[in-house]
Amino acid sequence: MLLPEYDFMSDTTEDTSTRFVTFITPSMKRFDLAIMSTARFYGKKLITDLQAGRTAIIGPDDLEEEGYLEYTFKLTEEEASELAQFLYFVVGAVNFTD
Repeated sequence: MLLPEYDFMSDTTEDTSTRFVTFITPSMKRFDLAIMSTARFYGKKLITDLQAGRTAIIGPDDLEEEGYLEYTFKLTEEEASELAQFLYFVVGAVNFTD
């Protein structure tokens, strides 16, 4: 079978590191996250909510953006605040790479 004539913008393979973490917040919201570290995305982390099937590229600047976690992961303000508290320790400072 021949592949149709796709116009690939990029096609790379890279070794990554993935951390899987499950926790329950003080408000009793459970999170099952996959946190991928990669050389892409300017040092930001690829965060996947495994229960909801939602993924976002997140760095410290994104955690400061009002409503970002609520919108991206479909959370209440309280749930997003509790998730942000955890993610501040995970995403760390952004390292720019080529």
